[in-house]
Amino acid sequence: MTKTNKPKQNGLGDISLLYVLVLLRATEAEGGDTNTLKTQYHLSDSALASPDARISIPRFMRLGHAAITLTGNKALGLRMGALTRPIDAGIAGVAAETGPTIGQALATLIRYALLSSQNSRGESTLSPEQRTARFYSIRPYNRYNCFVVDSILAAWTQMVRHMTGRYDVLEQVRIEYPSIGLDEVFESWFRCPVEFGATENSIRLKASVWEQVPFQAHEGMHEKLTNGCEQELKQLRKGWSVADRARYLMTPLLKGETPTLEALATRLGTTPWTLQRQLASEGTGFRQLLDDTRKQLAQDYLQETGSSLSEIAWLLGFANPPAFHKAYQRWHGVSPGERRKQIQGM
Repeated sequence: MTKTNKPKQNGLGDISLLYVLVLLRATEAEGGDTNTLKTQYHLSDSALASPDARISIPRFMRLGHAAITLTGNKALGLRMGALTRPIDAGIAGVAAETGPTIGQALATLIRYALLSSQNSRGESTLSPEQRTARFYSIRPYNRYNCFVVDSILAAWTQMVRHMTGRYDVLEQVRIEYPSIGLDEVFESWFRCPVEFGATENSIRLKASVWEQVPFQAHEGMHEKLTNGCEQELKQLRKGWSVADRARYLMTPLLKGETPTLEALATRLGTTPWTLQRQLASEGTGFRQLLDDTRKQLAQDYLQETGSSLSEIAWLLGFANPPAFHKAYQRWHGVSPGERRKQIQGM
């Protein structure tokens, strides 16, 4: 759980222990024994005190599930949101609350999210014209990851409330996973309609809130802090090869389909021919990069998650489970089912 200047390009991602601290606060607020969780997940006080320490995304999800089991609160993500402060998003959170408007504050949070969380599933986005912040899809949903969506959307909402002193800040919340039977709890917390089974995870702010000036707005400090964020972001990406950047952008495109060279080149802001030439100069190619990315992710999904083999096949962009089985057999000489049994037997 240490800081690195290079992302885990072949992994499922990691997240700052600042988020773990929020989870532990929520667990404690719900009457759970946080010492039990810290012992079980080897979370030392020194690591928790470090602003640079990280935990893998799958481990964070398992920790969240354990906390929900411990407290009995399926909506623990909302409690996490309620206890989130700007500082819990690191320097990006502090920079956000000094922004000139709430819209700009959210833009700052999302632009610099990579400083505290890198997830292979995708990146959050902002649509200013719709006053909407979107958290990427982490399908397929299960008992381990729904709370992540809850906690992010609730954290964004809570930070807007913190910066405005208002509670009625939203027009609508949309959540991708199906209802878990707590619709009234969610609508009461967000204070607006909440749509489950939606096509995205998002919050839409009221027009008056979007343009409101945060309590802590300060032009000079905002510029200084965002400059600091930019420097950290550049340092984080320093040394990324074209293949590194391509892999980072390729992984979210895998869901349910095989990404094309053209689609990846577009994401990178270049042409297919130029991308092929750049990859070749680094000793690889699009097909090899795709195969290598799938190979590593398959291993991570089997070892780190409880996703079914059909779900993993979808996450890796294979046309069907048999295609995934065939590829895995070629990579490792055993079937994915046999490999999972070996992992479970360790």
